[in-house]
Amino acid sequence: MTPTILKTRSRVRSFALSLPGAVEEFPWGDSAVVKVNKKIFVFLGAEGDAESAGISVKLKDEEAHGHALTVPGAAPTAYGLGRSGWVSVPLTGGSAPAELLCDWVEESYRTIAPKRLVAQLDAR
Repeated sequence: MTPTILKTRSRVRSFALSLPGAVEEFPWGDSAVVKVNKKIFVFLGAEGDAESAGISVKLKDEEAHGHALTVPGAAPTAYGLGRSGWVSVPLTGGSAPAELLCDWVEESYRTIAPKRLVAQLDAR
């Protein structure tokens, strides 16, 4: 991965792990996910995999979902997850800025997390 992609991925990962109750797991070897309450809210992929560098998030808000799909190379997430609002956004080429990616991670978190943890986030 290029230094820019690594920096963006690291920033998104750090942000996701800063959310209340968030934990990182590696259910498929090197491929990382961040969960809350045992449910995935962001797929981070493998750190060293330049070809598949990207994130997948669940975006229920139609505007955010549509916006995410305008990023070059973005697509509904495979394995049927796209039907439930999951979008895969590449970190290569014309990717969205890290701040926007973090906004989408937060929206995904808010969709997945229990209300008590969302309340903790709101209280910050």
